[in-house]
Order: sequence, then structure tokens, then C-alpha cells
Amino acid sequence: MYPLTYIEPVFRPPSEWKSLILQVTNGCSWNKCTFCEMYTSEQKKFRPKKIELIEQEMLKVASSNISVGRIFLADGDAMMLPFERLKAILLLIKQYFPQVTRVSSYCLPRNLSNKTVEQLTQLKALGLKLLYVGCESGDDEVLQFINKGETFASSVAALNKVKAAGLKSSVMILNGLGGSKYSQQHAINSAKLMNICQPDFLSTLVVSFPLGQERFEQGFNGDFFALNQQELFQEMKTLLEHLSLDKTIFRSDHASNYLVLKGILGQDKLRLLAQVNAAITSPSQVALRQEWQRGL
Repeated sequence: MYPLTYIEPVFRPPSEWKSLILQVTNGCSWNKCTFCEMYTSEQKKFRPKKIELIEQEMLKVASSNISVGRIFLADGDAMMLPFERLKAILLLIKQYFPQVTRVSSYCLPRNLSNKTVEQLTQLKALGLKLLYVGCESGDDEVLQFINKGETFASSVAALNKVKAAGLKSSVMILNGLGGSKYSQQHAINSAKLMNICQPDFLSTLVVSFPLGQERFEQGFNGDFFALNQQELFQEMKTLLEHLSLDKTIFRSDHASNYLVLKGILGQDKLRLLAQVNAAITSPSQVALRQEWQRGL
């Protein structure tokens, strides 16, 4: 247990469960995506944390003699910080945790519009290794409906910049985001985006609304019809069929997913498609998560 006090709630990718969560910002600077309720509470209003406070927290953890191997920069939007602030944070990490092997962060595509490849390369040299990029969809129409503030082109620009700097990217796509009417174009254009950018990691989550979906539906002007389980599988099938990836580690094992899928694309594409087809044709014969197991 790290001796830090967080402004709750705090979110992190599943793969960062062993990492020190270092809260360098609070909330999300955009915070307008209609599918996301992570930072809507009053105490999560966006603000960067002062560098002096960040250093104090590092000193507290370093003095506790707790082993730190990886660090995740929270909250949802740490990469919006200016280059010089990120550089200062990474230099402090090197000072207090020289043994750390990886620093990572969530990243919105827009976060990189004011950062050059050369700057990102410098951040990589200082320990930043992995960016979790929430693209959500490759379809411009769906992106507009959910008020993402991004486009297919802005995602391509950001992911290409990440690759040019030698950083690794982990992209999230939301299964079911377009509902039944836009399911096909959401899946096909998301695959097109991934094929162009060839991310190191790709994960899919099922869009969920634990606090209700009224705000989300408003963006579709009455055209959103949530996918049922079988329709989610059909959309996943379409996505996989259209993916042409070389060596991307693929995971669809988040708690929101009914069907757990893991593999490397493209070498495991046929196996993964066979799993999805089995879930479509013989769901009673496939190990699927029950509703109570999908709690977030």
C-alpha cells in the first residue's frame, strides 16, 4: 500500500495494477465524452498538481522503502501537461526511483498536437515508455455523436507521432459504441484506423453506463439502440475480419466483456475468429461471463 492520499476516484488500466499511481493531474481537461462518467463528480474538476506537491509525494514513497518498479501518471489526462512539466516530472522520477523500468500514462490524441516528435523522444529517453490512447472508434460520425472531440485523422496523427518517437501505444476501442445503426461502420473504420497505425497493443471494452445512458443517447438524437450480447459478438467478428495487423498484442478481457479473447494479431486471427463464431453459433457451449461477473 503506497503512503499517498488520492482525490478519488482514481482509474488505471488493468495492466498497471502493480504500478505506483502518481496523480500528477486531477480529472480530465476535456471531460465532455458522453460515454465517460469517470471524472464527472465535483471533486474531479480538472487541475494540474503543483510540481512541489508531486515531489513531496515521491519523497514520501521513496522513504517508505516500498518497491516501485513501474509508475502510472494519473489521472485521465496527464499527457496534456506541457512538455517542460512532463520533463520535470520524469527527471524527479529518475532522481527518486532510479530502478523504475517503465512510466506510462493515458493519452488523448489532442494531447500530442502541441508536442513534437523530438520532444516525445526526449520524454522516452527519460523513462516514458507506454501511452494508453483512447481512440474509442475510427468512425468520424460516431466520434461526433459521443462528443469525443477527435477524428479519424487526429487519431492517426497522434499514433504516428507516438510510433515515430519510439514509444509504445496501447489503443482502446469500445465495442457497441455506435449501437445497432452504426455498428458496421464503427467496426470497419476502427479496423481501418488500427491497420494504418499498427499499435503495439489493442484492447476492446464494451461500452457501459452504470449511471444511466440518457446523456449518451442525446448525442445520437434518438438513433442509439444498444447492442445485445449476440450483436456485440457480431460487431467483434466484423472488427476482427477487417483487421490487418502485423504483431499487435490483442486483449478483450476487461470486466465489461462477455467473451474473453487474447492473442497476437495477425498470427492468431483465425483462432480468435473461431472463438467469436462459436459464441455466435453455440453460446451455451462457450465460457461467457454472466451479468454479475461484469461489474465495473
